[in-house]
Amino acid sequence: MYRLEHSQIVRTPRSQMFAFFADATNLERLTPSSVGFTIVSPLPIEMKVGARIEYRIRISGVPVRWLTRIAAYEPDERFIDVQERGPYKLWHHTHTFHSVDGGTEIRDLVLYEIGMGPFGRLAHRAFVQHRLRAIFDYRSRVMNELFG
Repeated sequence: MYRLEHSQIVRTPRSQMFAFFADATNLERLTPSSVGFTIVSPLPIEMKVGARIEYRIRISGVPVRWLTRIAAYEPDERFIDVQERGPYKLWHHTHTFHSVDGGTEIRDLVLYEIGMGPFGRLAHRAFVQHRLRAIFDYRSRVMNELFG
């Protein structure tokens, strides 16, 4: 199992940050256009435990459908999305929000597995870990532009 951790502080109150991330339509603006991220589920999506959100992405140009389920939802604190169907053997993404002086610390913990044995480990080293990190780095830049 692999682990990706990311954190960022923005100068915005926690309740506003949580609301921003809980609105699934904001995922498109936080994802690089090269990923081809599109929400397939009908909008608006009511965020709550059990909500399912289907996306379409591209991996090396290949279209992939991705279905996630909200496994935990605690307003202004955290939510967890888990993959039900998609490109990973396992995807468990915890989003947490902490008030800090002058704003909010946004933390992400992603636990994921690729599968495919040695080929999956090679793919992870060769490009998956770098692409995931690049997506979170992009998101940080966008968040800085939007919220400082």
